[in-house]
Amino acid sequence: MRVSIISIAVNLFLSAFKLAAGLLAHSGAMISDAVHSASDVLSTLIVIAGVSISGKKSDREHPYGHERMECVASILLAIFLLATGIGIGFEAAAKILAGNYEEIAIPGKLALIAAVVSIGIKEWMYWYTRRAAKKINSGALMADAWHHRSDALSSVGAFVGILGARMGLPIMDPLASAVICVFIAKASIDIFRDAMDKMVDKACDAETVDRMIFLALSNPKVKRVDEMRTRMFGARSYVDIEIAVDENLSLKEAHRIAEEVHHAVEKEFPQVKHCMVHVNPEGSNY
Repeated sequence: MRVSIISIAVNLFLSAFKLAAGLLAHSGAMISDAVHSASDVLSTLIVIAGVSISGKKSDREHPYGHERMECVASILLAIFLLATGIGIGFEAAAKILAGNYEEIAIPGKLALIAAVVSIGIKEWMYWYTRRAAKKINSGALMADAWHHRSDALSSVGAFVGILGARMGLPIMDPLASAVICVFIAKASIDIFRDAMDKMVDKACDAETVDRMIFLALSNPKVKRVDEMRTRMFGARSYVDIEIAVDENLSLKEAHRIAEEVHHAVEKEFPQVKHCMVHVNPEGSNY
């Protein structure tokens, strides 16, 4: 929440600053960049709502929790981001196809300054938000981090376009807006794909699965791992593991080993919401 509040404050400042610079310096690219920064405010509000709902405890109607609501927030963010990019792209295309390049106003120096300020601040916000997203394993917050990165990249495009226009190529300003549109669309598609993977029970990555198997086998009473299944559930994951133990052990002892594996996995992998361990007798083929 602290990261999101800082993000909103920074984006409100940047969008107002870039809009003023774009209007005063007659730069369509900077105005497009200001719209992108303004869209970040709404995206952060979506992230706040998604993270808040996903953090609610399980209840009778939702016994597995609400983690997938964070994926819904990421999908909404991706759609909103794509719509923003398409709007900017249409406006840029209209100026380019009009062909009246000599009528395009030459951007002022203020627009260049605004672009440089935006690049520095948004790149810092990307790394700041990314660090927080990794710390709490939040897909929605990571999507917001990439939104910051796309804004930084769009400001780079705006800087190049404004600089080119000031050097005698007025068409560079609307071309920069078109490039910004591509960056925004790419970011939105990446966010959407990641959210959909988590919505459809995609397995954890192979390295994580291998580490879980190795951890289970590190228990001296576990003879082998017969099966390991994982599935993403929003930013968390569920693990189902079948282990083989000495068939002569008592039920109580076999249960104790299963509990040891269960606790070891959940302790070693904080992103695991629940680990279910099934015990097979060593001599059986499962």
